[in-house]
Order: sequence, then structure tokens, then C-alpha cells
Amino acid sequence: MDKCSKSAYKARKRAKNLKQSNAETTRIKQLPIEQLKAKEFLSISELCQLVGNSRCTIYRLIEQGDLKKIKVGSHTIIKRAALNKLLSNKEPEKPEISNQQMKDLKDWKQKRVFNMNDCYTLTEIQDKYGVSESTVRQLIKRNSIPKMKKSWCACVPKQIIDELLT
Repeated sequence: MDKCSKSAYKARKRAKNLKQSNAETTRIKQLPIEQLKAKEFLSISELCQLVGNSRCTIYRLIEQGDLKKIKVGSHTIIKRAALNKLLSNKEPEKPEISNQQMKDLKDWKQKRVFNMNDCYTLTEIQDKYGVSESTVRQLIKRNSIPKMKKSWCACVPKQIIDELLT
């Protein structure tokens, strides 16, 4: 019984020490981020650490003009206000489509029948507009263009393709 209580005591001590160690590790990891949050100007590497993006992403944002930089000699720094402005920009919200509207749209796509004379094959689209096969497939997928099978090749409506590519 003495042996059992000693091993339980040791297990409690180990768990307590582990909990303290984890708390200390978390505090040490958060310390640099808390210091970065307090800085008014950030270097590229500090910005990467704070935001969690790569240097390439940061430089791409600078190139696109989304993030304003300040050159100090050979160093590039970013003002905190510019970062906050970038992060506060929100994408416009897409309108919600109800389940009924989605069902109606799917039904419409399935019921809509095109005359095969008013359709292009994928090869015809490639030849006419000078685009690759993968581009045509991506265009069809991205715009949910209805495809029909004509023997062994797929056909898409001329009207929709002409509107998109002209």
C-alpha cells in the first residue's frame, strides 16, 4: 500500500510539473508576438512572424500596392497602420442562395437543351480562340457551363462561349 501511494504521489507531481512547464512554454512563445503587437513599425521578418505568412506573400502584397512600405536605407519597414488597414479590408459578401433557388438552378441546367448545331466542341473552341484544352475546361467548370455529349466528344453552347471569350 505504501508503494502504491508513493507512485500516485509521483504521478501527481509529474502532472503538476508538466502543467507548469506547458504554461511556461506557452508564455515564452507568446512573448515575442506580444512585443511585436506593441511595435509601431515592423520589419518584413517581424511581419511574417506576426501575420504567419511567408516573405514572398508580404513582398507580393507590397508589389500589388495592398501594403505600403517605407525604405530606411536598405531596410524595408511597414507601418502598423498599413497592416491594420490591409487586415480590416473585407471582401464584399456574396448574396446567399437559398436551397430552393439552388434546386431551381440545377433543374434549369438539367432541363435546358441546346441544339447540337448551336454548340462548339472543345477542339473547335481551342482552334477558334487559340486557348489550351485546360483553359477551356477551367472556363467551363468555373462558369458552370452545361456540357452535352455528342458521340465521343463534349459540346458546349456557342452563345455562352462567345459571350465569355469575346
